Parts: sequence; C-alpha cells; structure tokens
Amino acid sequence: MEVSPSERAPPFSTAGSASCAGITLSVMAILFPSCSFSARGFLALVGPIAGGAIVLAAACALATSPVLAADQEPGAAVTPVPPAPMAAYANTELGKLLDSGSELVVAGKRLNVGLLRRFYARHGFEPVWTTRSAQANSLIDAVRRAGEHGLAPQLFHVNLLRSPTLPPLHRELLLSDTFLSYADALARGVMPVERRRDDEALTPEPVDVAAALDTAVASPDPAAAIEALAPTTLTYRLLRQALRNFHTGTPVGKSSTTRLREIEVNLERERWLPRRLPRNRVSVNVADARLVLYRDDQPVFSTRVIVGQDELRNQSPEFQAKIAGVLFNPPWNIPRDIATDEIMPKTLHDPDYLARHNMVVLPDGGLQQLAGPNSGLGRMMFEMENRFDVYLHDTPSKNLFSREDRRISHGCIRVEHPRTLAALLMQQPIEAIDQAIATGSTTRSDLPQPVPVFVIYETAFADADGRLQFRPDIYRRDAEIWTQLDPERHPVAERERPSQRRG
Repeated sequence: MEVSPSERAPPFSTAGSASCAGITLSVMAILFPSCSFSARGFLALVGPIAGGAIVLAAACALATSPVLAADQEPGAAVTPVPPAPMAAYANTELGKLLDSGSELVVAGKRLNVGLLRRFYARHGFEPVWTTRSAQANSLIDAVRRAGEHGLAPQLFHVNLLRSPTLPPLHRELLLSDTFLSYADALARGVMPVERRRDDEALTPEPVDVAAALDTAVASPDPAAAIEALAPTTLTYRLLRQALRNFHTGTPVGKSSTTRLREIEVNLERERWLPRRLPRNRVSVNVADARLVLYRDDQPVFSTRVIVGQDELRNQSPEFQAKIAGVLFNPPWNIPRDIATDEIMPKTLHDPDYLARHNMVVLPDGGLQQLAGPNSGLGRMMFEMENRFDVYLHDTPSKNLFSREDRRISHGCIRVEHPRTLAALLMQQPIEAIDQAIATGSTTRSDLPQPVPVFVIYETAFADADGRLQFRPDIYRRDAEIWTQLDPERHPVAERERPSQRRG
C-alpha cells in the first residue's frame, strides 16, 4: 500500500479534551486560554494549568489548600497540610510589600509573587525565617546542592543571600522565594507545562509548594522534606549517578559538554512525570522507538514501534492516556488533510486507486479505508482517548520494523507485536485474540482494567535491564529544555506567568 498506514484519527471516536481548574486564594483565578496544536489534523485543546493570582484588599481573609485541584493517577498522593491561618495581610509591612503590584523585584531579581503570597498567607503575612534560622540554613544547604539534580543553584539566586547589605525584609523574601522556587522545580520541573511546547504535555500531580514548604519547615529535616518532591524512578536515580560520575571524572562517553546536557535535560523530563507511576502501565519512548509493558512495576514485555516523522507537525507528542479497549478489524477514517494532500491527488492519475486500496467516500465527504488485512490500522487498534488523536495500532507493513530509522508515521504509534500486547492487556491467551481477528468483523473488547500509557521522549533512560541508555535527539527537543536550565537565560520567577505556547 502506497499511503502511509499510521494515522491519527480513530475509526469511530475522536479524542477528548483535558482541562483543570486553577484554585487560588483570591476571588479571581487566572485561566490560561486553550491553544491549537500544529500537528496535521491534531485538535489540541489545552486545558488551563493550575495556578493563580490574588486580587487583594485590606482585611481580606485568605486560606490555602495543600493540593491544587486536578485529576490524579490512582495511587498518587500528597501529604495533607493543615489549612492556612486567616490573615489580613495588607495590614503588615511584609503584606504591603507583597501587595505593591503584580511584579516584585528584590536586589535585581524578579520574585514569584504568586507563590510568596500563598506561602505568607499561612503565616499571617509576618516574617518566618527570623525565628527559624536552623531550618533556613538546612534549606540553603539543599539549594546549594541543586546540582545533584542537574539544576544550577544560580537558578534560585542563593548566592544573593550572602550579601550583608540586604534589608531584613528583602532577605526574608529572597529566602522564601529561593525555597519555593527550588521546591517547585523539584516538584514539576524548571520548565513546567505552561512553558513547554504544546506537544510536551506530560505533567506530575499538582502540589501546592507553599504548603510543602510549610511541611518541610515543621519537619525534623527540612532539606530532606523538600528533596522528597523529586522523582525516585530508576531512570532518575541512574541519571543522578551518571551526573556524580561526570563530576568525579569518571568517563561517561561522548564529549563532556554534550553528555552533561543530555543527563541534565533528561533529569528535567523525569520531573514531568507523576511521582507515583502506576505499577501496571505501558511506556512508549519515542526517542528509543520502543514500547515496554510493566506489571507490578517490572518490565514484562518489550517491542519495537514506529513513531512520527521528524517534521514538526508529524512528530509523536508526549502525553499520558489510558488504554480502555481493543478494536479488532478496525476501519480507518482517514484524516481529511491526509486524504486531501496525499491520497486524492493520486486518483487524478489512477482512477482505480481508491478501489484497489479498499477505500470508500463517506456520505459526509470523508474518506475511509475498510477493515481488512491491508487496512492502514492492521488488525487491531488500542483505544486510548487523548486530545492529540494519537493511538497504538497494528500495521500490515511488518517489514518496516527492521529499519533502524522507524520515524515514518504521521504521529501515531505502530506496534510490531500487537497480538502479544493485546493478550497481555486483555489477560487472555493469544488464541483468543486470534479468534477475535479471524471473524473478520469489527468488534471491540474492554480491558479488564484500563491501563495507563505514557508516551515519553527521553534521550537518556533506564532500559528494561536497568542500564542507562542514550539515544540521539531525533526531534531536536533537548536544546530548548537546556536553555531553560541555563541560569543566564531563565528567570525562575516567570514560571507562573501566562505564556503563549506554540501551536
């Protein structure tokens, strides 16, 4: 078959949209507008990101919640924190300083006003660190060791705290901003979702870092409490070990600068994942062009996959979804842009092209390839609702899996051994899968339990044998993340401000 058989639109259903409401301490929440994704035919309705700002007046009573409202993966949890005390912060000197405008600059550094207001609301907008010097020193030591996580301490202006000329209130705010920004970076990354490309949509469960800092300050070891916000995955641990090796002079391969960047960039990507990954899950690493099925947090099946082309609009995105069912003998509703740009021009020179490829024109003018052995979706499709209309499926072109470069789809992911994957997901013998296919009819079967799937893009990762692997940056995504990790280019305090994401 001449047309590329891996496309995005599912045969019967379209992707859903995800959204989350930001919860704030004030009477007004800032909602980020939805954006359009540039991939061909992808409708990428982007939900607002949790966060907010406070519109304040004197004597306004405020309280915070330890966890921002959002859907969480089963098992994901955040340690509960007691509610913040009520406070009329405009009546304090610190409160007046925080209420001076939407931006706050101290010693030439723009601070994160939203996080600071949220934190000080829990303390009556009074100074915190003058009576907590031991806790402050513990946290400063932690921030100075940020390099162990691939984060430059300069990102959090910790060096400024050494200045003997800082006014007491400015030092107070810098301390809080340093700790909050570092906690935020460990909890969700220096480059959170609202700062990323639209197709980099992975994100951990939301955490109120103001509440997390409160918990840390009240704990016996404040530094350890903040460090606990970072990932603990095998990949994260191996990357941190590689970073230690790098700094001690142990060879890590490649040129030193390139390898260091790969390690630090992928530590950042790990921070985009949920802290408690589901023990049963499917992981597809686009950079490795491979799928791994985990059961009880152990890899039990691995297979090669075909992923999206290098062209930006056809790249496979990074996102999380759930495989809910398997569609056997699926027809392929061909995306309109592919039909217009790639298929219909061929009929001008070959009037029998549609008939030869078992394609029909639908009443609405759309184009569909009927189910069969040569269908672009092969014999099965794994249903996983997502806003990118990207899914896993079979393909009749089995020979393509022998290629080293398997970046040839329009964004969807073709699986080399879909029958084995279906049998494992359905918890059935492979003969039952073959029987469903043999009927020739289009049928659907629910999974006993929906299985989370993570489509990731990691150029450094732990393989199924627990070894650290490196892959080329095929989509050229590393450089953009690296610039955000560079303290000379990235002002941390801008992270909560609205941004225009590329479509």
